[in-house]
Amino acid sequence: MKFNKISLILAAGLSVSALSGCGIYTKYNPEKVNNALVNEYAEALKQEADPEAFGNLKWQQVFTDPMLADLIERALANNKDLNNAKLSVDMAHAQLKGARLSYLPSVAFAPNATRSRAMNTWSEWSYQLPLAVNWEVDIFGKLRNNRKSAEVAEAQAKAYEQAVRSQIIAGVAQCYYTIAALQSQLELSRETAVLWKQSVQTMRDLKEAGRLRENAVVQSEAQYYSIESSINDIEMSLHEANNTLSLLLNTMPQKWSIPASANLSQPAIARTSVPMAELAARPDVRASEMALASAFYATNSARAAFYPTLNITANGGFSNTLGTMISNPAQWFVQLGASLTAPLFSRGQNIARLEAAKAQQKQALNNFEYSIMSAAADVSDALTTYEKSIKKQSWLALQVDNMSKAVDITNELLLFDGSTTYLEVLTAQQNLLGAQTAQITTNLAATRALINLYQNLGGGR
Repeated sequence: MKFNKISLILAAGLSVSALSGCGIYTKYNPEKVNNALVNEYAEALKQEADPEAFGNLKWQQVFTDPMLADLIERALANNKDLNNAKLSVDMAHAQLKGARLSYLPSVAFAPNATRSRAMNTWSEWSYQLPLAVNWEVDIFGKLRNNRKSAEVAEAQAKAYEQAVRSQIIAGVAQCYYTIAALQSQLELSRETAVLWKQSVQTMRDLKEAGRLRENAVVQSEAQYYSIESSINDIEMSLHEANNTLSLLLNTMPQKWSIPASANLSQPAIARTSVPMAELAARPDVRASEMALASAFYATNSARAAFYPTLNITANGGFSNTLGTMISNPAQWFVQLGASLTAPLFSRGQNIARLEAAKAQQKQALNNFEYSIMSAAADVSDALTTYEKSIKKQSWLALQVDNMSKAVDITNELLLFDGSTTYLEVLTAQQNLLGAQTAQITTNLAATRALINLYQNLGGGR
């Protein structure tokens, strides 16, 4: 008897080992994925996070403008997309609790009573008050893989919530500084329109004095009308930016009083020594990895479907029926049973399910690999745009300074000694407006690139 017990234990151990080799009990591990990029990602996950790295800073450390901070807080509290993402986490957590409870037996209470009539004679009442218990023994990892899949789904939902949170923080900041830039551009255009209107009147006076021809006045007026029309375009863009910000804050469309002077300070950008660690911190990359893990456990579940299902059942309770006899009062009864259901032929469904699961796992791997590469490209683009915009700002500042001097000089030459032409005056004024507009646009580009860089490095916690 002792030898038989030892044999059964060894047989069970060998069976579990064999099933583990088939992948039924294998745990997802990115280090074991046959992909160099994913393996590099797995190594990066082991790195300790650098709290001083730009992407690891809390958003309050990056966006220090009090008005902007207040708007971000309101968006995080009210945004519908973020609220829906939080509800997705709640749903995933509920499903995980269900998967964990599936290890416990199910208990059902199904009382019944019957009475029959034959030859105008009623029989005695027969009744049962049973409790039925059914327990699926997870020998072949079916319940385990379902639980692991639910855990991964919850982690993916949390990553998605963080991704939405990061997008909202960046989105509010983008709108805030876009509105400020448009306000600045609108002020510049209105001031320029006033100056051009004065210039038109000056051209008319010079024409009356016989110093200019009619075509000079006409061209000057045409440029004035062009500036006035551009003001409408700026006001339209400003209106749309205000509405976008309103939607992010989940409020009715309104105009936001953001000062034109609002400017994002340019911090010293600290980077981690392991670039892949920055990408691994991104919630969208993490969500993509969880999709791969989910596909991995789906493949395990498809393999487990080829193995038997073992159920242990028990019924017990009160009954006044004993075999074919009916007795009163009621007595206890207990029934025990076990069933082993092994799939022999399922019209190829298990095979098809496994092949489909393997294909989906390969798709998930391809998507995960692409998400890493796409994240790297995002960081590279944002950093390059930021650095180039900063350099461009210095050149534009010099250009605006010199263009302002050129306008003053040409106006003086035209008014006092006539040694220049109206064309040179118009050209100088146009160049100044273009340089000032480019300066505002470049400042905004640098700000947007800095915000994008923060988000692309996983910021927004």
